[in-house]
Amino acid sequence: MSVKRIAFGTIITLLFLVGCKDKTEKKTSKEPQTDAIQDTTQTVEVVPNEGELEEEFKLNEENSIQFFFDYQKGLKENKVKLTTSMGSFTVQLYDNVPYHKANFIYLTREGYFDGTQFHRIVKDFIIQGGNADDDETADKRRKLGRYLLPPDTRKGYKHHRGTISMPSSEINNPHKLASPYEFFIVVTKPGSYHLDGGFTPFGKVIQGMDVVDKINKVAVGKGDWPQQNVYIEKAEVLQ
Repeated sequence: MSVKRIAFGTIITLLFLVGCKDKTEKKTSKEPQTDAIQDTTQTVEVVPNEGELEEEFKLNEENSIQFFFDYQKGLKENKVKLTTSMGSFTVQLYDNVPYHKANFIYLTREGYFDGTQFHRIVKDFIIQGGNADDDETADKRRKLGRYLLPPDTRKGYKHHRGTISMPSSEINNPHKLASPYEFFIVVTKPGSYHLDGGFTPFGKVIQGMDVVDKINKVAVGKGDWPQQNVYIEKAEVLQ
């Protein structure tokens, strides 16, 4: 056999071996890419925990009436204790004013009133609570939602002394819809009956009226805002 033929055969053999090696390396290099695609697909298709993608529930003009209609069904509790920085008092809510009663109990259970203030005090007339000039109160309202309540003035309740009632919203409100986040308590003796028909009484103070009177005596400044902050430290539904 000639030297040329041996050299040619050797070259062919080497080329064959190099080709096999390249195929092996190419096959091996694809395996991590395939695994990466599978991992990515599995990550994309991971099913989230139940409720993760659900929008946070908020009350609004469309759903609030139905919500409180359902909420008040079977609602037996009708007393709320308000502990303030000046003492505590208890209100009893009227059963036949269902939307206002349900709203007040719902906000109490959600902790809305905790940390708010009696932000408006009119001597020998009312104390008004449920608001504050801090960011936390505004955040609470944003989370709970924006809504109003229809007036319910035909149940025969009057604004006697100790009556808890709900103010009207001042924003685009020709029908005097109630502002759900605030309330006022009548201090006038024997009452403030000029309010009848314009606002909805939904309960009365049954214990601690002396505390309400004490709050009403706090010195006030411009806009009837008390010069000494009077906080609602805790609101709780009594069983």
